[in-house]
Amino acid sequence: MAKPKNTDKNTDENTGKNSKAKTDDKTEAAEKVEATGEGQKKVQPQVFLNTQYVKDFSFESPSSPDVFLNQPGQPNVEVAVNVASGKLENNNFEVVLKIAATAKTEDKTIFIVELSYGGIVSSNVTDENMLHPLVSIEGPRLIFPFARAVVANITREGGFMPLNLNPIDFLALYQQNMQRRQQAEAAATPS
Repeated sequence: MAKPKNTDKNTDENTGKNSKAKTDDKTEAAEKVEATGEGQKKVQPQVFLNTQYVKDFSFESPSSPDVFLNQPGQPNVEVAVNVASGKLENNNFEVVLKIAATAKTEDKTIFIVELSYGGIVSSNVTDENMLHPLVSIEGPRLIFPFARAVVANITREGGFMPLNLNPIDFLALYQQNMQRRQQAEAAATPS
């Protein structure tokens, strides 16, 4: 009867080689960190969503029930979006995403949706100059998908096709708001 080969030695040798290769990789990575001078870990700025809620909400269909009996055709939908933020206690911030949508035909308002969707966010950033833009850009980005779902659901429940909002560039919106604020301050300052 043939004796089975002892594979433990082969396995140990393979494991030893793999362990050595992994150790060498770790050593190389440590040397690269030391060579680049990045021995200290840099903390990535983050915004954390603690809670979210509907702060204010309104849906109107002023042309009902006529709009369902005499369908007027494709409405023109206007959407306005704005963001407000404010500091709360314990390094928390309230971010409110305000969405207003109006659907009209030539002579009728089909529906009006107004939503203020809020979130309480916090951040690991302590620098005030970095904190305001971070909260005002990343905060609304985090809550937008939920606000978008509320708008789509209420228009569908109101008897219409769901209004699916396109993605929003919150960096551009923040820059526009800051530019408007600077212009208002410049206009208010006497020359």
